[in-house]
Amino acid sequence: MRLELVKDWMSRDVVTAVPTMGLLEADALLQEHQIRRLPVLENGRLVGIVTYGDIREAKPPDATSSSAWEMNYLLASLNLAAIMTKKPVSILPDATIGEAADLMLTHRISGLPVVDSAGNLVGIITESDIFRMVTHQWRQSQEDNSPKPYIHYEGD
Repeated sequence: MRLELVKDWMSRDVVTAVPTMGLLEADALLQEHQIRRLPVLENGRLVGIVTYGDIREAKPPDATSSSAWEMNYLLASLNLAAIMTKKPVSILPDATIGEAADLMLTHRISGLPVVDSAGNLVGIITESDIFRMVTHQWRQSQEDNSPKPYIHYEGD
């Protein structure tokens, strides 16, 4: 089995943000694209990352003594620079999937921005991408080892 590389499984079309983007705008972007993390770029270089969890934690709770106007004003005034993780853990495109998985486990994160040697964002690799690779390899092994075993699903 060959060593799988990050560049072969990463997503290349990455939705990104800038440090001055507002919290509400970033939240809308995450929802629109159905993603959970936004690399934050400045002049094309990775300077931070914001996750759905970061945004959720920055929002005030529903039950608060502040008025709706005050909450909206507060949320509108927050930008990503205030809540992003600065200098996020990242990986190079030629790293192995094993190295990416090890970094994610070690740092307890679910995705890594992929940067070139100059720090420019070239992609992102997530747990879902690694899971997709494992599933792809499993399916190939099943094709190579016919007949297929019976798989039982609940309700069968």
